[in-house]
Amino acid sequence: MGSADLQQRVSAIVLKDPDVKTVGAAIGGGASSGNNTGRLFISLKPWSERKADAQQIIDRLRPQLAQVPGITSYLQPVQSIQIGGRLSRTQYQYTLQDIDMAELHRWAPKMQAKLKSIPGLQDVASDLENTGPQLMIRINRDLASRLGVNPSLIESTLYDAFGQRYVTEVFGTLNTYHVVMEVSPEYQQDASALSRIYVRGSGGQLIPMSQFADMMPTTTTVAMNHQGQSPAVTLSFNLAAGASLGDAVKAINQAAQEIGLPRTVETSFQGTAQAFQSSLSTQPLLIAATIFAVYIVLGILYESFIHPITILMSLPPATVDALWCLELFHFDLSVIAIIGLIMLIGIVKKNAIMMIDFALERLRHEHKTPEEAIYEACVLRFRPIMMTTMAAILGTLPIALGIGAGAELCQPLGVSVVGGLVVSQVLTLFTIPVTYLYMERLGNWFAGIGRRPRRPTAVSSDHALVLAGNHPPPAIIHSRVAD
Repeated sequence: MGSADLQQRVSAIVLKDPDVKTVGAAIGGGASSGNNTGRLFISLKPWSERKADAQQIIDRLRPQLAQVPGITSYLQPVQSIQIGGRLSRTQYQYTLQDIDMAELHRWAPKMQAKLKSIPGLQDVASDLENTGPQLMIRINRDLASRLGVNPSLIESTLYDAFGQRYVTEVFGTLNTYHVVMEVSPEYQQDASALSRIYVRGSGGQLIPMSQFADMMPTTTTVAMNHQGQSPAVTLSFNLAAGASLGDAVKAINQAAQEIGLPRTVETSFQGTAQAFQSSLSTQPLLIAATIFAVYIVLGILYESFIHPITILMSLPPATVDALWCLELFHFDLSVIAIIGLIMLIGIVKKNAIMMIDFALERLRHEHKTPEEAIYEACVLRFRPIMMTTMAAILGTLPIALGIGAGAELCQPLGVSVVGGLVVSQVLTLFTIPVTYLYMERLGNWFAGIGRRPRRPTAVSSDHALVLAGNHPPPAIIHSRVAD
């Protein structure tokens, strides 16, 4: 049974699923796939007409497709964000590179077998396909030399037979025809046709190739991919239910050490896995740089070193609450979840800015006490703070609940935003005013330390200056001290 027939059987099984609308099929195409590889593009019914999400449909189809003999099927949902990486059979990618192709082909299957043994991984696949048929011709050079046959003549004869050598052109009245030399098509279907190829010897006689050459059938790679300038093999995998990408990255790195992968074989994650791994190493530095930049901007805006810290104090509760919600609902810290954290930080910081900006305005221009200023800010800014916060919560709640087509892929973003806002909003409404009062007292204390005490002015017994604000220049009062 050919590839097309097997793919039709898989398509028929997929179409029987009650939640599948249409299926499109293609075979081959691209630099990394041969005619033994095909793709199915599955369109699901509208969300209102089906009861399962994309992942549930995949889990339902996987055991059914595994029963089709002669073909291996891999399923993955379409991602909202595609980050680098080449097209692979499953979602996450792990690439091995080596200049020595023989060594790469030896270690890639070992690494693939090791990944299949990791509990959190499933659908482990490889783009290395080394089962393509190949026929090696080993020439007995001593015998060929005695027969007057040299290797260049053998190569030329084989190319004439199977290489479609261009000979000449025939010019007609309207068209030009290219003349191509090759054997008849019926002799190109079987490797046994090589035994019927004759090479002319030194005496002009025709000598069959089977007399001085051995035909050895072997296997070879169907296609060889490259990463940069080096040959590469990409292992792809999906995550099992409940498994996190962070644990998978650690397990794969540990597996490479356990099988003794040589240093000449370079390994790297690609696509979403690479973005996650790089974010783990650079995320603390990026967050620190972001907070420092925000502190500088707020310091310039409010002309203060203290109150930018007051505003930034709203970030830790929001971030901790968002991470706690992700852990509570069993979502890993994916790229989508990190985007949700960034959105959450901006929304919560905005609430603190609305209160502190109003309080500083009342404190500086209306000469109110810090307690009066922050109380008035809390009362007057409560409604706009709650309006913007509720708008963000209600707008993100459908994503957090997984409502709508494809919303389950963005669900970590909604959970981090909604969970962080619900909990942190209550805390920041109380902690920001208290933090403002303490920071204001701290600023006054530093200002008091910075002032130098003035020396007392000596007043002459003959002259005294009476200073009065907003009055004409002081008059000089003469006094006479009695003898």
